Amino acid sequence: MLQQIFCVCRMSREQKAVERARKAFSTGRSKPLEYRIAQLKNLQRFVTERQKEIADALQKDLHKSEFCTPLHETLGLEGEINLAVSKLAEWAAPRPATKNLLTLSDQVYIQPEPLGVVLIIGAWNYPWAVTIQPLVGAIAAGNAAVIKPSEVCVHTSKVMEDLLPLYIDKEMYPVVVGGVPETQELLKQRFDHIFYTGNCAVGKVIMEAAAKHLTPVTLELGGKSPCYIDKNCDLAVACRRIAWGKYTNCGQTCIAPDYILCDPSIQDRVVKEIRKSVKDFYTENPKNCPDYGRIINQRHFKRVMALIEGSTVAVGGENDESQCYIAPTVLRDVKPQAKVMQEEIFGPLLPILSVSSVEEAIKFINEREKPLALYIFTQDNKLIQRMIAETSSGGVLANDCLVHFSVSSLPFGGVGNSGMGSYHGKFSFDQLSHLRGCLIKQLKMEGMNQVRYPPHTAKKIGWARFFILRQVELSKLGIVALLGVLAVVAAVMLQRYFD
Repeated sequence: MLQQIFCVCRMSREQKAVERARKAFSTGRSKPLEYRIAQLKNLQRFVTERQKEIADALQKDLHKSEFCTPLHETLGLEGEINLAVSKLAEWAAPRPATKNLLTLSDQVYIQPEPLGVVLIIGAWNYPWAVTIQPLVGAIAAGNAAVIKPSEVCVHTSKVMEDLLPLYIDKEMYPVVVGGVPETQELLKQRFDHIFYTGNCAVGKVIMEAAAKHLTPVTLELGGKSPCYIDKNCDLAVACRRIAWGKYTNCGQTCIAPDYILCDPSIQDRVVKEIRKSVKDFYTENPKNCPDYGRIINQRHFKRVMALIEGSTVAVGGENDESQCYIAPTVLRDVKPQAKVMQEEIFGPLLPILSVSSVEEAIKFINEREKPLALYIFTQDNKLIQRMIAETSSGGVLANDCLVHFSVSSLPFGGVGNSGMGSYHGKFSFDQLSHLRGCLIKQLKMEGMNQVRYPPHTAKKIGWARFFILRQVELSKLGIVALLGVLAVVAAVMLQRYFD
C-alpha cells in the first residue's frame, strides 16, 4: 500500500493527467451519444460565453482585434460544433458494406468506435481554431483527450487552462500547460492517437515518440505554399485576395501563400496591386491599424527579418523589434536560392519569382517538398485542372486564398512533408475513430462453405471464384430471391460434389 502511494507521489503532473483521462475513459461514460452531445454543447457554450476572455488573450498574444477573433478563431469552431451535434447519430451509426455471394445472408457493416485517449498538441498562430477543432472530433468520436495548448501564446494558454474545465468534463478532457519539458513528458506517456499542429521539425519528434508505442499520429504541418498567377487573369482581384491571404494574422498562417510564381511581364503590376490592397486593408500606416497583427515574439521577429537578406524590397520592409512589428512586405525578382526561399516564411514577407510558362511553374513546384496548399489564379479552367493533375499538395484553391479551411465537407490536411491525416467535419470524427469491420454469420447454409474446406479441387476453386468475386448490392426483395437461388445451388453442390 505504501509503495502504491509512493509511486503516485512520484508521478509527474503530465502522467497524472493522462492516467485520470484513461481512468475516466475506462468507465465508458464517453460512449453514449447523449454524453458526447452534452459535452459538445458545453463546449459551444464556452465559446459563446467567453468571447471577451478569448479576444483579450488573443489581443495580448497576437495583437488580434476584437472583430478579428470571431473571423479567425471562433466562428469556425461554432460551425464545427453545430455540425457535429446535428450529424453525430449519423456518423456514429453502423455503416453498411458491400457483400459478396458468400456473405449475402450475413450482417456486414463498419462500426465506428472510440480510439481511447487522444493527445492534442495545439499551435500558437490560431490557438483556438487548431486546438479546439481536433477536440470537437475527439469528443464526437467518444474519446478522452489531453489538451496541450501552445506555451508561446501565454495568455491564451492560461484562459484555456482556467476556463475550459469549468464547461467540459475535466477528468475526461484535462488541459496541460507548459513548455518543451512538459511536452516531452507527455510524449513519454502512451496514447491511442496523437494530433499535432505545428512545424515539420517538431512533427518528426512527435512521430518518433509515437513510434515507441505504435501510436498513430495526425500531423498538421505546413511548408511553402505556392501561388501561381496566370498573366491573363484579373490581377486587381487576384492580388487583393492574395494580399488578404498573406497578411492575415501577420502572415502567421500555415496555409498562407508563401510565394508568388508569375510571368516577368506582370511582376510590376502585381507589386502595384498588392501595395494598393495593403493600403486599403491596413491604411498608410499598418503599424497603427488595429486589424494588423504582430509577430508572436522577438525570436520569430529576428528569424523573419533575417529572411529578407539578399532580396529586393518592393513594398514595406518597415519594422520595430520592440513591438515585434513587420510591415506587409513584398520582395521582387527573388531567386530560388534566396534565403527567403529556403524555409516556410510564417511572416508578412511575400517573395515574387519569375517563371516564363505554366510548365516552368509546375516544374518549380514539383522540385520542392509537397506544400499544404496550392493556389492558382486564372480564368482558364483547363489550366486549373492541369495544375491539379500535374502537382501534389494537401489542398488546392483556385482564385482565392485560405477559405478552403472553412469548408467542413473538405478534408483539411497535408501530404508528404506538409503532414499526414486530415480533419474537419466528418473527417475529424473518422480520423479519431477506429472503423471496425464487423461480419455476423449464422450457423446455417453450411453447404456454401464446402468450397473452402479440404480437400481442395479445381471444381471447388471454380465455385469459390464465382461466389467470392461477385459483389452484391440488392434491395431486400432481391436478396430474398437470390438467397432462394443460392440455397438451391448449395443443395446441388452438396449432391454433386460432396457426397
